[in-house]
Amino acid sequence: MEKIEHATVRTNGINMHVASVGDGPDTILFLHGFPELWYSWRHQMASLSALGYRAVAPDLRGYGGTDAPPCVESYTAFHVVGDLVGMLDALGIGRVFVVGHDWGAIIAWCLCLFRPDRVRALVNTSVTWFRRLMWFPSDPEEKPVESMRAMYGDDYYVCRFQKPGEMEEDFAKVDTAKLMKLILTSRDPGPHRMPKDKGFSELTKQFEQHQIELPSWLTEDDINYFAAEFSRTGFTGALNYYRCLDLSSELSALWDGVPISVPTKFIVGDLDLTYHIPGVKEHIHGGGFKRAVPNLEEVVVMEGLAHFLQQEKPQEVTAHILDFFKKFSSP
Repeated sequence: MEKIEHATVRTNGINMHVASVGDGPDTILFLHGFPELWYSWRHQMASLSALGYRAVAPDLRGYGGTDAPPCVESYTAFHVVGDLVGMLDALGIGRVFVVGHDWGAIIAWCLCLFRPDRVRALVNTSVTWFRRLMWFPSDPEEKPVESMRAMYGDDYYVCRFQKPGEMEEDFAKVDTAKLMKLILTSRDPGPHRMPKDKGFSELTKQFEQHQIELPSWLTEDDINYFAAEFSRTGFTGALNYYRCLDLSSELSALWDGVPISVPTKFIVGDLDLTYHIPGVKEHIHGGGFKRAVPNLEEVVVMEGLAHFLQQEKPQEVTAHILDFFKKFSSP
């Protein structure tokens, strides 16, 4: 961790915090998800930089040390991809390898769709690509949030995140460290629901009533790093990605029917909640995913892994990333 350098880069009208390590000829851009930070990629950054790559991991717009614009509509996929392109320009980096997870995977898909000229190859995790930022088959006439509400109801977490201020108030009632423990250690592959009458404060009582040990892959220092950052910044910026999901989807209509053309490898844990959304397994294994991403070269389903796979099994995930990227790396 001590080798990782931190810088602030001006891009697309905001200041972006960027962590980086290594000085190899090829750069790997790591994109985190919700509710995470650059820190989620700490293991991969250390390992791959030691193997000769330059590893770069920003805090995305609204997270950690990166600015959080106040306007909800400033968090579309177009804004975030613009941030990344400007960041690469500022760092003097042309084409990159990309690794994404969760919302970072969605942004990675969009970067490959909007600016394939900047991407050499992609390893994406957890979240597949269907169309218009959707990661599961759905009615093209329905907006993403509407589709999820039809499947899971108003208590589904994506639906609960929509109203500005509501979840922030709920999160504020909970100790942030306990909240991060609850989220990062979850191994329930079913739909995550948050009944309005209970909220996260009820869910986190399990940590108060029972002494739950952290898994071997997650330390108190890790939890404290995440908790300190989100205690400082709050969750509004992170939640605004969900609030802009319908808008991002609508604006991406220009790319309807355009396949994602970069060479791609996809990794998901068999206990990941995203893998158990109705229609996703059929999409991945039945040919739909390959039609949307024609250069999808490999799909890996990792047994026994939940959502935060890059932290749960860092060595295995790093090996999968290296195995794919070395085919396209500089001599």
